[in-house]
Amino acid sequence: MDSFSTLIRTASHEQHVEAETSTFMSDLLGGRLGVAAYARYTEQLWFVYEALESTAERLAADPVAGPFIRPELFRLAALERDLAHLRGPGWRAGRSALPATRAYAERIRECAGRWPGGYVAHHYTRYLGDLSGGQIIRDKAERTWGFARKGDGVRFYVFEAIPNPAAFKRGYRELLDGVAADDLEKQRIVTECKQAFALNTGVFRALGEEFPLSA
Repeated sequence: MDSFSTLIRTASHEQHVEAETSTFMSDLLGGRLGVAAYARYTEQLWFVYEALESTAERLAADPVAGPFIRPELFRLAALERDLAHLRGPGWRAGRSALPATRAYAERIRECAGRWPGGYVAHHYTRYLGDLSGGQIIRDKAERTWGFARKGDGVRFYVFEAIPNPAAFKRGYRELLDGVAADDLEKQRIVTECKQAFALNTGVFRALGEEFPLSA
């Protein structure tokens, strides 16, 4: 029988591909959009990670979500440095969440408040994705907009406290395999993973509408 981490990965594969191949992401990584689109995307990420990380402390002792709360993953401080670089010191005053981003952040908060297993689903889809595919985005951003390698503008993608991402991801998958949940709960977590990808794709769609390529 497949392990839970394998089950999650295969069950959400379709949504994962859809998120990665969104028009907005393709245009951004293809260098067809300007740095303003990248800054707007980074700003949306801030709202998502604020929801994930502002609720993390109260879940630290939870038997289901607690083992996943790892400060070395936290991205908020890095996002804030990137936004200060991209938008200037007054970036907080001008930030705004797209409706799709607000829905995504609200769902994370809802899970954090009521359903730790659902929080784990969102934690997994975000952080493991950043450790993997995020490195492609960092490389493209550095080359497209001239950011210093692993410097301001791309710090979100640099996990300084995780020297060996491959080993960390292995350990994370072991945590998933040992999650304190029965089969029914695991199935619910898998379903929430799919929902997390759908919410993420919704943000990409909204960004694509805001930054259409002129035909």
